[in-house]
Amino acid sequence: MTSLHSLCVFCGASVGADPGHREAASRLGQLMADAGVSLVFGGGHIGMMGVLADAVLRGGGRVLGVIPEHLVRVEMPQREISELIVVDSMHTRKRRMFDMAQAFCVLPGGLGTLDETFEILTWKQLRLHGKPVIVANLNGYWTPWLKLIEAVVEGGFAHEEVARLFTVVETIEEVLPTVAAELNDAVLGRPQLF
Repeated sequence: MTSLHSLCVFCGASVGADPGHREAASRLGQLMADAGVSLVFGGGHIGMMGVLADAVLRGGGRVLGVIPEHLVRVEMPQREISELIVVDSMHTRKRRMFDMAQAFCVLPGGLGTLDETFEILTWKQLRLHGKPVIVANLNGYWTPWLKLIEAVVEGGFAHEEVARLFTVVETIEEVLPTVAAELNDAVLGRPQLF
């Protein structure tokens, strides 16, 4: 059995309009700290990122932030974290977060979150990795995105198996158990890729 020790979370630099999303980010941080799972994230102290990191830190957990130097003034890096890595570009940021994490979770966010999610899924589709990707569809936030994926398949631009590149959960409480189950499936030889 493989134990989960690091989870990269993609989420917004804003808290968004739904207060439930902020609460969910805080709850995930608490659950991660309780489980001894380190947070790998974009390094910002604002929005959902800040809420999540603060919750992990409050719980005594480890937080690893990766931020490009051009965003240091914009996103106000989380300075009280276990480790803050300042990199030269967005591409380097995504690669460093990938290297540091066993799995990925997608919380509500904006264009940056979409960019990170599509890139990590594209890498998985190209068989560059087999790490679990969990999409937390809180209060239906990602339903339009899921419909877009369906439309891409229906339009003949992707195989229906792309739906196996990620797992959708509806609550924050499902995130860590789902990641753990998928990591164990991979250890047992159950393929994660098509």
